[in-house]
Amino acid sequence: MQENSLNRAERLRPIVIEVAGEPQGVVVPAADGYKFVAVKLPAFAMDGQHFPSIETAHLAVSRAVQGGEAA
Repeated sequence: MQENSLNRAERLRPIVIEVAGEPQGVVVPAADGYKFVAVKLPAFAMDGQHFPSIETAHLAVSRAVQGGEAA
């Protein structure tokens, strides 16, 4: 029984999203994919958004952060 709960915990761990080597937030599993939770100011515009994959989240956050730096 304990083994099942350990496997579940492993699947629910947040995954860090970095842009240019700086952590901007994490994605956590959600019913429809992944939810982004921002931890740095440049990524706050993306906070709470849902993505179908980790790769999609990373691309969107990268574009948002890099776009904000150019402004």
